[in-house]
Amino acid sequence: MKRALFICSQNRLRSPTAEQVFSTWPGVESDSAGLGGDATVPLSTEQIEWATIIFVMEKAHRSKLSAKFKAYLGGKRIICLDIPDDYEYMQPELIKLLTARAGRLLMPS
Repeated sequence: MKRALFICSQNRLRSPTAEQVFSTWPGVESDSAGLGGDATVPLSTEQIEWATIIFVMEKAHRSKLSAKFKAYLGGKRIICLDIPDDYEYMQPELIKLLTARAGRLLMPS
């Protein structure tokens, strides 16, 4: 089972979309969180420990994640999807990008 954690800034648009999209994939459990102080679901150490693969939407998220949670990231695979904050929740173009960029890493091996 792959446990995918999706992280953006506010956990309102990109990462919740990713969580929803991949929640129906076989062999994948998904969760999402935000790194911002007013995120809908603020990132927790429990989520990081749970995840087998972590996806961030932007390079800045990777930097902030490393700065705030360095002690919990040992051995974790962190992938930057390079998806800007230009999309609405469940927007078809966002779903297409997420599927193309994260999907190949979540396919059953």
